[in-house]
Formats: sequence, C-alpha cells, structure tokens
Amino acid sequence: MTKRLITERQLKDDKGVPYSRQHLAVLISNGEFPKPLKLSARRKAWLEEDIDRWIEERAAQDAA
Repeated sequence: MTKRLITERQLKDDKGVPYSRQHLAVLISNGEFPKPLKLSARRKAWLEEDIDRWIEERAAQDAA
C-alpha cells in the first residue's frame, strides 16, 4: 500500500479536521493528535493512515 502524506491544509480541506495551527500544536504536545513528519525546516506533513486512524478513534468514542 502506498503511503500518502497530508499537509496542514489537507487536514482541513480533505479530512475535515477543523483545528488551527496553534490548537494542533497543543494537541500534539499533549499526545492527543498524531505527530507530523518533518519534511524540511519549514514543512511538515502527516501520514494519511495516522490521521484516518485518529478520526476513526474519535468516531468510535462518540458512538460509545
């Protein structure tokens, strides 16, 4: 399976993750959101499978 990277903009546009950059930083530091991969000094991205898993976990919690 091919691994796909998701940018911060794609988190909002494609995945529906509504958080600001600052809120994402807080969630990441608290271990509540997947850590991004550092692509360069100013660029980061997430593995799509990590984001999809995070979304599925939230949906399962909501359904419980």
